Amino acid sequence: MTTKQSFPSSPRRDDDIDLHALLGTLLDHKWLIVGVTAVFLVVSVLYVTLARPIYESTATVQVEQKVPSLPGLDDLTQTLGASTSQATTEIALITSRTVIGQAVNNLKLDITVQPEQFPVIGGYMSRHYDPQMPGDVAPPLLGLDGYDWGGSELDVFQLDVPSALLDKPLHVIAGEHGAYTLTDDDGNTLLQGRTGQSATGNGITMQVQSLHANPGMVFDVARHSHLNTIASLQKAVQAVEAAKDSGIIVLTYDNPDPVLATQLLDQISTLYVQQNVERNSAEAANSLKFVREQLPKVKMDLEKATAALNAFQMRAHSVDISLQTKGLLDQTVALDTQIENLRMQMADVERKFTSNHPTYQALAAQIGQLQGKKNALEKQVGHLPDTQQELLRLTRDVQVSNETYTNLLNQAQQLDIARAGTVGNVRVVDAAATNINKPVWPPKLILVLCGTVLGGLLALAFIFIRQLLNRGVEDLAAIEHVGLPVYACVPLSAAEREISAHGGKLRRGAHAQRLLAQSAPDDLAVEALRSLRTSLHFARLEAKNNLLMISSPGPAAGKTFVGANLAAVIAQAGQRVLLIDADMRKGALHAVVGGRPEQGLSELISGQIGLSEAVRTVEGANNLYFISRGKVPPNPSELLMHAHFTALLEKLKPRFDLIIIDTPPVLAVTDAAVIGHHVGTSLMVVRFAINQAREIALAKQRFEQNGVPVKGAIFNAVEKRSAGYYAYAYYEYAGAKA
Repeated sequence: MTTKQSFPSSPRRDDDIDLHALLGTLLDHKWLIVGVTAVFLVVSVLYVTLARPIYESTATVQVEQKVPSLPGLDDLTQTLGASTSQATTEIALITSRTVIGQAVNNLKLDITVQPEQFPVIGGYMSRHYDPQMPGDVAPPLLGLDGYDWGGSELDVFQLDVPSALLDKPLHVIAGEHGAYTLTDDDGNTLLQGRTGQSATGNGITMQVQSLHANPGMVFDVARHSHLNTIASLQKAVQAVEAAKDSGIIVLTYDNPDPVLATQLLDQISTLYVQQNVERNSAEAANSLKFVREQLPKVKMDLEKATAALNAFQMRAHSVDISLQTKGLLDQTVALDTQIENLRMQMADVERKFTSNHPTYQALAAQIGQLQGKKNALEKQVGHLPDTQQELLRLTRDVQVSNETYTNLLNQAQQLDIARAGTVGNVRVVDAAATNINKPVWPPKLILVLCGTVLGGLLALAFIFIRQLLNRGVEDLAAIEHVGLPVYACVPLSAAEREISAHGGKLRRGAHAQRLLAQSAPDDLAVEALRSLRTSLHFARLEAKNNLLMISSPGPAAGKTFVGANLAAVIAQAGQRVLLIDADMRKGALHAVVGGRPEQGLSELISGQIGLSEAVRTVEGANNLYFISRGKVPPNPSELLMHAHFTALLEKLKPRFDLIIIDTPPVLAVTDAAVIGHHVGTSLMVVRFAINQAREIALAKQRFEQNGVPVKGAIFNAVEKRSAGYYAYAYYEYAGAKA
């Protein structure tokens, strides 16, 4: 009857989500999650503390309905239903090259000056420096006088450079008593100068207005292309209408320097209003010029009409107009006056728009209506006597010319007044202002929260991705699923790691013995091996001999540790145990039990030494004997297949109660399959979270293909998992025993 540890497991589909295992994984890595989240929290706090703040300046302007140039056009515009807001057009004017370009010139924004600051903390210290007096400069920290520690200032009034140096970084090094040196990015001196004086050299002209800095302090300066500077500001300055058709335009601009941000918006809003006034004044002046050009022509027409009327009256001996003719004359004069005024307005509109413009079309339609009424009156005039018709025509010409001339004189006076007193149709509602107590960047609370959450999410992602990529078995049910009963679960031993670390520091060739069963007999791993000893006692009752082979699918499974300490606990029970290192390539059993690898199995099989020389005792372990691997032979597999190896095993069987053979990994070489034909019991060591289920199944298949049955598996280096409580059933017992 075979005794082994068996644990029930319910079948689970691959696509099922095991919430218990998911929660267990999180609990197993809780300190990693907490640590990464804490690091991101600290980094976020440091960033919001050290980051250079950015301030937002805002200004508001109002756009009113544009006043028409010609008197009388306002009613017409209202009739056409013109929009009360011209914000769409005005926004383009606000951010035009004309406005922003002039602001760049006034503020010299195409010249940038930035003091060099110590990485990370330099900006923070500079911003928090509190000078006692204006012009004070913070002393250099730790003698680093090349950096700005607070109070440093450089005001460049003029910087003209060749086109090759446009947008290129230059450096101003402060000297004593206002002296400075200008260098290029390679450290070459371009010119030297002094504050308040113009300096020229290498095609560069520079004038520094003021300089406050420690000697040796470095400023980064650059002269940028005028168009590039304007283009960047056009993108940076935002102009939006507050509400549809409201005519209220809000300007915003973000910059680390709140003073510069305010100055720029002040310049833009002032220049925009000034441009609007000049544009409206120019329009009134153009209309006035047009009216004044028409006045001489209308005056000449009036004089001709008056002369013609006087001449006719003299020929007709002062013919008077009848009452009927007088009525027709008044109506005709009124219509002609209106038509003439509309034609004047049409001529003014035609200078600005095409004939397809709605205003032009409306004027033409009104003239057509008035012309129809005039034609109807002319039919009535046709029934009058010829003398009355001629007198009516001449009198009408005189009155129409006189009305037109009078209207033009009135318009000229109005336009002259409008030109002189133009105020424009835009005004600044709110002047530019910047809240220096509330920068728009960084948003401290939001960034700290987001950084902390991001750290936690990244930690979770790392854990789950690593869990996904590492398909090593962590559940003994996965081992049993491939057909291998699990005889024992050996927990990961902290004491073993300390022993291995201590042994690794020993000098090469030392004879130190590092058996956990000897140095820490109460360790849980040793207790698990005692449980394995009991299970093997019953399993070997059906075995053909007392040979026990311990192998593994691949390297680093811990088979040497298991084999050596299993042999030690069996020997402690009073049985004579022989431990053989059959891994003649990389065997390290001698490093665990103590001794050197030479004079071992390879020399014994090849006949170089005798059995008495090869079998050694293990210090401090009664009844435990050991055969090392020997020198590394060129043909380990052939030696194991030799008849000498079979004969050797036959000699050893009656001398010991149990012979444990440590073999190489079965998937690496064929040595384990060769040895397996001689042994009565074969066990496979599977390491927790290292060996994959497919790898275990392939190793089992490799043994079976060679006719070697595998009795079971030893689950080694098992770590405590929150979701894997069932794999630690023996822990309670071991803990109680301790």
